[in-house]
Amino acid sequence: MDASLKNHHNLLSKIATNDGHGENSPYFDGWKAYDANPFHPRHNPDGVIQMGLAENQLSFDLIQKWIEANPEASICTPQGVSDFKQTAIFQDYHGLPEFRTAVANFMNHVRGNRVRFDPDRIVMSGGATGAHETLAFCLANPGEAFLVPTPYYPAFDRDLRWRTGVTLLPVVCESSNGFKVTREALETAYEKACLENVKVKGLLVTNPSNPLGTFLDRETLKDVVSFINDKSIHLVCDEIYAGTVTAGDEFVSIAEVVKEVPKCNLDLIHLVYSLSKDMGFPGFRVGIVYSYNDKVVSIARKMSSFGLVSTQTQHMLAAMLSDDKFVKSFISESRTRLASRHEMFTRGLAQVGIGCLESNAGLFFWMDLRRFLKEPTFESEMTFWRIVIDEIKLNVSPGQSFHCSEPGWFRVCFANMDDDTTLIALWRIKTFVRKNRNLEIKTKKQCWQNNQHLRLSSRRLDDILTPHRMSPHSPLASPLVRAHT
Repeated sequence: MDASLKNHHNLLSKIATNDGHGENSPYFDGWKAYDANPFHPRHNPDGVIQMGLAENQLSFDLIQKWIEANPEASICTPQGVSDFKQTAIFQDYHGLPEFRTAVANFMNHVRGNRVRFDPDRIVMSGGATGAHETLAFCLANPGEAFLVPTPYYPAFDRDLRWRTGVTLLPVVCESSNGFKVTREALETAYEKACLENVKVKGLLVTNPSNPLGTFLDRETLKDVVSFINDKSIHLVCDEIYAGTVTAGDEFVSIAEVVKEVPKCNLDLIHLVYSLSKDMGFPGFRVGIVYSYNDKVVSIARKMSSFGLVSTQTQHMLAAMLSDDKFVKSFISESRTRLASRHEMFTRGLAQVGIGCLESNAGLFFWMDLRRFLKEPTFESEMTFWRIVIDEIKLNVSPGQSFHCSEPGWFRVCFANMDDDTTLIALWRIKTFVRKNRNLEIKTKKQCWQNNQHLRLSSRRLDDILTPHRMSPHSPLASPLVRAHT
């Protein structure tokens, strides 16, 4: 290490100078590639399209209409300014009572009103990131571990580990059963930790899953609860995508299942929620810790003073989320739009022989590009990912950044762009596949016979991308764009 750099490190703390933030991951490298050359339909039509960001931008018009119809909800309007002083000086880390009540009711609505959340157990945090770190601080000591089924969200390595010193241990899940979490896989990971003298303090599951776009069925959740009860370890259930389930069976919350498992130790059960995905408000930094453990609620609330939600945000959201008619309409319409976009993209991929894991939740899907790899290795995955970034100009996230056990899977986010950009992304993929059929090392039959969970469609991509379906203002109508796609 350079002497000046070493001296610089000596002046700072070990936490500040370690690499625990994880920005050396391909997950973040893709973002950097986008930032260096961002797509714009007119100013930069050859730029990289951002498909590595799980944002829900499909229903902002509904939010805007509500805000326009309810100007008193903001303390920065003539209609709401009378509440400015009271809101601005409020600083109780319990949060505005009306905000906690509204969030609890929204969580009820998202889960079909089959459960009831107690506002007094709602603990605020600066986004789900802060909520996860708070729970890690509450539940584990440095060096102790959480089991996490793979593939899992890359930033968990930052959120739970960086400042807490907690370790994450993978529970290896495989494509042969659709990456389902099994009791066998949980036991294997737990036993491995014991053999390595690592103390396991909890299990973290994301339901619905990021990056898979699937959610755990009731029986799997019961197995998970039985497992953590048997081991006397905590269960942290991240449900930030609960409102994005679009089709199939109803989403089952851990809050439902704990009532059905005999002798469930509720002191071991904790939820993380936020408004970043279901409402599309990542910038508002609204994270929620919900614990059935009274002591954890008390400690987490004290810790929340390091990352509170601003009272201005609480004030507005309390009004919005208390509007039951709006909430019901928003949840329904948002799910419809997400389902339509998901169908549009996965059908388009299927027409050029690209499958994805069967899914019906989240803002993304799990794309199978295994047949494009020269070898079944993560080195080959990275080589092909560079082609996707540099030639197709799409930022999709490679599976290894999600700790996937099998090379060749990629997460594709589909809800952070408009319809025209989606069509351009599909067009780029279609063109690349047709021009590079020699890259397909494995046959479709070889790949898909081994995986019955891939979703394909017989509908023609040309039917989806026909000119009459495009907006008259679509950049695809431009000869320049057609020449480059």
